[in-house]
Amino acid sequence: MAIHPVDEKLPVLKLVTSGLQHVAAMYAGVVAPPLIVGAAVGLTGAELTFLTGACLFTAGFATFLQTLGIWKIGARLPFVNGVTFAGVAPMTAIAAATHDRADALPVIFGAVIVAGLLGFLAAPVFCKAVRFFPPVVTGTVITLIGVSLLPVAFGWAQGPDPAAHDYGSTTNLGLAGATLLIVLLLRRFTRGFVRQIAVLLGLVAGTVVAIPFGAVDLAPVAGADVVGFPTPFHFGAPQFQLAAILSMCVVMVVSMTESTADMLALGEIVERPADERTIAAGLRADTLGSALSPLFNGFMCSAFAQNIGLVAMTRVRSRYVVAAGGGFLVLMGLCPAAASLIAVVPRPVLGGAGVVLFGSVAASGIQTLVRAGLEKGDNVLVVAVSLAVGLIPIAAPDFYHAFPQTARIVLDSGISTGCLAAVLLNLVFNHPGAEPAGLAATPEPLPLAPQSIL
Repeated sequence: MAIHPVDEKLPVLKLVTSGLQHVAAMYAGVVAPPLIVGAAVGLTGAELTFLTGACLFTAGFATFLQTLGIWKIGARLPFVNGVTFAGVAPMTAIAAATHDRADALPVIFGAVIVAGLLGFLAAPVFCKAVRFFPPVVTGTVITLIGVSLLPVAFGWAQGPDPAAHDYGSTTNLGLAGATLLIVLLLRRFTRGFVRQIAVLLGLVAGTVVAIPFGAVDLAPVAGADVVGFPTPFHFGAPQFQLAAILSMCVVMVVSMTESTADMLALGEIVERPADERTIAAGLRADTLGSALSPLFNGFMCSAFAQNIGLVAMTRVRSRYVVAAGGGFLVLMGLCPAAASLIAVVPRPVLGGAGVVLFGSVAASGIQTLVRAGLEKGDNVLVVAVSLAVGLIPIAAPDFYHAFPQTARIVLDSGISTGCLAAVLLNLVFNHPGAEPAGLAATPEPLPLAPQSIL
């Protein structure tokens, strides 16, 4: 039986360099939540470094669960997992509500453990929602994922600190533009392996270009330890408080919704459509990874949509490439000096590459919508309203300011609200239980290679 590209084992050099591309694409997203939460809790510089390394370590572990899998755990797709940004606001709120800041992280860890375990038990039920995701819905959601991520790239392009005097300066924007141009030139004028690692080469070249402008800070490398293990329960044993647990359970529902959408998107891109079994296995990996992360001082884990853009652009679909990226994340968690090498890439350089990555996701969604048959029935209406709802948090960030914080966890996620709107509108305008008029049928899953059978 022919091996599907998802299950293909690539040569070592290609495996390593392509895996590094995935790490570079998601590194800023992994380290941002611990930096924000750590600052809210009042951690020292050394403790903040430890927390960041722990989150890198647990992200690598969760990525192993997704890509390699054990038993019925893991989507076995090129799926990167890391700390979900959806939990940042609730975790900072928990920290603010905790009388003794020394107890804040143990309370957060306890809530994440419970939410992860409950999510693991709910995965077989939650996955059945896949039948509510025909192409008109999945195309809308994939497009929203890409469009929702683009502001992240634009923020990176302006610089790391909005309060800095050079935030949005011509120098920062110029570095982002130069990186984008380098990636585009490599994609246009190179072939084969070099073309596939254009993003990684663009990040390296962009960093070199940034050196004369003083945008490259090598201090993290000089001050980093060579070895550092995330000691279990470093910040204290987990504590279980009902309000915190309920808050993180809401985050878990949001995370599972976004992961389901991401798996459907990735399944389309790699031409192995995600069925109920795949989604259930992927959600088990998400939730189990989240439940185990606090043991090593990490936070809730979820899918990283930005890496879907990298798969879409490079067409390197092997899950072992992403597993290699997970290996690098574990290594960086165990070796702060290695983590610091990625940290020296200037944020504007990441922003320039992010435009290509996230734009590729949106383009994949548009391709899916074209196959959905927008000219038939009310499909255009479903897409139009769903996109509008999903874009509210981007176009008007304070739109839901009057709502309770718990509700805003869901409402401020354009992917979640747009996804829910698309599902509901599809049910209203197209007959439930039957293929909507004018829609292309969702392709049958491709035969699984022996190592992918759950």
